[in-house]
Amino acid sequence: MMLEPPMNQLLKQVPSRYLLVNVVAQRARQVATEAEDAGISLEDKPVTIAIREVADGKVSMDREEA
Repeated sequence: MMLEPPMNQLLKQVPSRYLLVNVVAQRARQVATEAEDAGISLEDKPVTIAIREVADGKVSMDREEA
């Protein structure tokens, strides 16, 4: 099974694997909460959506997170 998007693409956006896990988890919680509050059924899992957003550069890290 291939990870999509590739890890090297994700690490271009976030400097370490450990920080990547935290950024993705935080964004996934936000996605899930926003969908629940809006009553929207998600086609993909929140973690999948968060990973794609990180790869696309749509999720930014705060300086405090780095």
